[in-house]
Amino acid sequence: MHPALTKGNVAVVTGGASGIGLAAARHLAGLGLRVCIADLPGAMLDAAPAELIAAGAAEADVMAMACDVSDRAQLVALAEAVEAKFGPVNVLMNNAGMQPGSSIFDDEGNWDRIIEVNMGGIIRGSQIYAPRMIASGAPGLILNTGSKQGITTPPGDPAYNVSKAGVKAFTEALQHDLRNRSGCQVEARLFIPGFVFTPLTANGRTEKPAGAWTPEQVVEFLFESIDRGDFYILCPDNDVDRKTDEKRILWAAGDITENRPPLSRWHPDFGEAFKDWLNK
Repeated sequence: MHPALTKGNVAVVTGGASGIGLAAARHLAGLGLRVCIADLPGAMLDAAPAELIAAGAAEADVMAMACDVSDRAQLVALAEAVEAKFGPVNVLMNNAGMQPGSSIFDDEGNWDRIIEVNMGGIIRGSQIYAPRMIASGAPGLILNTGSKQGITTPPGDPAYNVSKAGVKAFTEALQHDLRNRSGCQVEARLFIPGFVFTPLTANGRTEKPAGAWTPEQVVEFLFESIDRGDFYILCPDNDVDRKTDEKRILWAAGDITENRPPLSRWHPDFGEAFKDWLNK
């Protein structure tokens, strides 16, 4: 087990009131960590502490705080409130995100908000917490939630893809910086979920699609991967296995090295070639 995941340590989970964030908060509480759930204000945030207490956490070891991760001042206030109640943070899960849909010319007016939450929230959260975690001298772990869409960038939701591509690039740079700091015991990992049935992905559905994993399944895979020492935590699901994910990622990189058109996987002149290559 990663040394940051020690009983009595402190964890903060943004976007922690539902879905993957709530499942991760329950898991951390189950390991004996003191957990702060941060999310937008509302009924889900109000109910979240009881979920952790019902799972066995002591009431004194749980807190919830409203926080919009696009607002730096609110993130600073969150960090200060957690330190005041629990002490230095050992685990930060930058998980808050949104996916309302987008188009290339922003007909919906969503781009700024998507970028500010999905990418800006993770960058700001890391910039605020990492120096504090380093200064504490204790083992630390920063988990940034990315997406396969930030790697293969499929057509259909460009703002989300851009935001998650930024998370990948930032988290790689963050881990490179941390590992080259003398005496630093803080690490970063890139969490790349597959198809998970959450409020973000439900799209009006009330029952989990057969191809999706539950939040609990993906969180179990996350922490198993941390124990293995993985940086890229590439999660499968019931539709797509790791081999398929790897080939999709390699094909996307091949668009550059083979000088193919961008997004050639969906290009009429290359679609069949991709299918043949995938099935080899």
